[in-house]
Amino acid sequence: MKVAITGAAGLFGHALVKVFGERHTVCALTHQDVDITCEDAVDAVLAKIKPDVIVHAAAIPNPDVCEENPALAYAVNVHGTRYIVSAALRAGARVAYISTDAVFDGQKTSPYVESDQPAPATVYGRTKLRAEGITRAAGEGWIFRVSVLFGPGKENFVEKGLRRAAAGEPYVVAADQVGNATYTIDAAQKIREVIESRRHGLYHVANAGFCTRLELARQAAQWAGIDPARITGKPLNEMGRPAKRLPYSVMACAALERAGFPPLRPWAEALKEYISEYIGSLNTRSTATSLT
Repeated sequence: MKVAITGAAGLFGHALVKVFGERHTVCALTHQDVDITCEDAVDAVLAKIKPDVIVHAAAIPNPDVCEENPALAYAVNVHGTRYIVSAALRAGARVAYISTDAVFDGQKTSPYVESDQPAPATVYGRTKLRAEGITRAAGEGWIFRVSVLFGPGKENFVEKGLRRAAAGEPYVVAADQVGNATYTIDAAQKIREVIESRRHGLYHVANAGFCTRLELARQAAQWAGIDPARITGKPLNEMGRPAKRLPYSVMACAALERAGFPPLRPWAEALKEYISEYIGSLNTRSTATSLT
């Protein structure tokens, strides 16, 4: 199978390229390869590649950037998706859209399931929900909602905390923001499994269990050999960010369970593996730097 992956330079794109590349022919597309806000450019690239599946991960994922620049957010997240989907139809390809827990309002106190009514509270969430609708309207395809991603390839919430704490810099996170922590490699493997099965539909994809951002950051520090007390927490409503954060955005992977797919492993187990690989990678980079 030939798989085109947009947003290949991003955190999740890195994992998708790695995981799909183990079994399939991958065409990794970054912004340098195609500007998804240009319809003609998207058409030309996909007509040339002729993929069987397009995993569309390209987006502006920063909620604050989206909130402060909604025109840019809509251009990339909504119109860019429309161009990808239209070009895919012309190229005879299926689309797998990477979405987010931010399509919900964060007001529930029990895990969100795929059938829950979305009600996004931010520009970011609204653009992602619009893009979901565009993907769904195209017919058979996939929508995968993920959240709180950590993994190799690009700095993320976990790595940022480790670097700051190791340097003795303050790192303050929300103590009462609850959600899923998801290892990009695990999520990419599950997405590949679903796509290979040809079971189209909407899926939540997250490692089992849930945690606060503070619990996630401190657990990572502990396993990295850094004093967890260097990471402090405060209430979400005191974080002072432009875009609203959801106090509760835990997602249940109900559709995966119904379709018979094994659940992803617990987030803590995945985090421990990531920290082990991260520390090894960091040590390798430190050694290489000292030799130059």
